[in-house]
Amino acid sequence: MQGTVKNKKTISTQVLVKVAILSAIAYILMFISMPIPGVFPDFLKIDISDIPGIFGGMALGPVAGFVIIAIKNCLQAITASFTGGIGELANTIIGGTYVFILCYSYKKRSDIKGVLVGFLLGTIGMTIMGAVMNYFVMMPLYGKMMGLDAIIGMGSAINPKINDLLSFVIWMIVPFNIIKAIIMSLVTLPLYKKMGKLIKK
Repeated sequence: MQGTVKNKKTISTQVLVKVAILSAIAYILMFISMPIPGVFPDFLKIDISDIPGIFGGMALGPVAGFVIIAIKNCLQAITASFTGGIGELANTIIGGTYVFILCYSYKKRSDIKGVLVGFLLGTIGMTIMGAVMNYFVMMPLYGKMMGLDAIIGMGSAINPKINDLLSFVIWMIVPFNIIKAIIMSLVTLPLYKKMGKLIKK
């Protein structure tokens, strides 16, 4: 009985250490981002910092994956936040939605079909959550700092269909999150088995 308790504590400690390491890697990856000029305004930048959360969630469970995303954004809020933590909260919900759905699907079916279904459902979930969070939280916040008309103007300069906040979300935020999810999926697909085994070890 005592040995079982000790083993559980060892496993829990190992999981915590792995989550901490993956969160640190995700935090570092946040600083590697790039805009797509001519397609999206420069403040919308693609990064792959959610990928450690995906690998962690596949190996350790969807909750662990979500926690990695949350810790990454907490570190960002503490060290380099320009939004008072609101942007990081929104990013936790948006990125965490994708990671949790994908890893939950993989947990239910740990084969290529489970991964592909997870990619699809995760992309849909991330796109919907991204639209909601940006419409109600992120864009109004950035609007106070930069001027909402200026933001909408950046979008309309690229796409003339954009003339208000809703059309900005539809024609900029939605495709941006779809592209980001596809990029993360393409990076994850050839590596998830190897990374899963490595993390479990």
